[in-house]
Amino acid sequence: MDHKPCSLSGPDTHTASRRGFLGMFGSLGTLGALGAGALLPEGRPLAQTLGTKGTRIDFHHHFFSPAWIKLVERQHLKQPVLGFEQFKSWTVAKDLEAMERGGVEKAFLSVTQPGVWFGNPLESRQAARELNEFAARMKGDHPGRYGHFAVLPLPDVEGSLREIEYVFDVLKADGVGLLSSYDDKWLGDPSFAPVWAELNRRKAVVYTHATAPNCCAWNFQPGILPTFVELGSDLARAMVSLIQSGTAKATPDIRYIWSHGGGSIWAQRFLVGETAESLARVAPPDSRLHHFRRFYYDTAAAADAVHMGILKMIVPTSQIVFGSDFPWVEPAKIAEGLERSGLSASELQAIYRDNARALMP
Repeated sequence: MDHKPCSLSGPDTHTASRRGFLGMFGSLGTLGALGAGALLPEGRPLAQTLGTKGTRIDFHHHFFSPAWIKLVERQHLKQPVLGFEQFKSWTVAKDLEAMERGGVEKAFLSVTQPGVWFGNPLESRQAARELNEFAARMKGDHPGRYGHFAVLPLPDVEGSLREIEYVFDVLKADGVGLLSSYDDKWLGDPSFAPVWAELNRRKAVVYTHATAPNCCAWNFQPGILPTFVELGSDLARAMVSLIQSGTAKATPDIRYIWSHGGGSIWAQRFLVGETAESLARVAPPDSRLHHFRRFYYDTAAAADAVHMGILKMIVPTSQIVFGSDFPWVEPAKIAEGLERSGLSASELQAIYRDNARALMP
């Protein structure tokens, strides 16, 4: 039976005009050689102009259903949940308005921390299903504006396998959205092997968002929010876990996207010994560097000269995709940072749109 999600709102009045898009980019062969700060005759930065009128694809874009907010609120009363005020104030209308301001044509929806796991498998399965159906309704209400990285009730493996079947076969999700760890189990944990095997069979896109492990979720360092250190560190743990366990090797057909430019993985010792010469060569098959270069990375919390410089030193620009982290950061703010980071106009076009089209044909 076909799944027909009920409407969340009225007709989509926010769809951006895309007229002139092809013409706007038709001369990029010439313009691509210019720097991101080059000015057009009217005085606007070239890069800024290339990124307007709904030309960006946002891979790091969060959504929150009322039912999920109530679930998280119960946890928030026990221990503060990072970002809870943003959860409560989010609406679909505000989301679409931010996309318009930031020139975002399409945003792929994913859940953020704390996710849906609070120790009760049945509760987790119900929460994941409700969120996934909510996102499917958003897609249906606003055709072409949203994609959906489905929520899984990990570390519940059986529940996750059931949800994978439902979200792909019924809801037609575009991929799955995971967190970097679940109940002190990182993504390469052997217990997750059946989930990875099924996602690889389906040639899925897997988007992973950073979280903080149980040890360090709140006030681990007094006065320092987990977003500064712990989330990036946990993302690094997840990446190391995935590669070191052999999971990355066993899942060659999965397309992985990592949030926040890879977090703190580039500050770890996992690539000790690489030289300027070795980084300039093709990475040996199944080496650590090989897997890092097959992964994709979004620009959330990485839209500056330092992060882009590091990423470009290790991975090709083709592996960097636009991500905003809305509602915490406006897509327009991320674009502004990218346009001041030293990227060329052609690199910006690739990050804003072309890499997304290759990743999600």
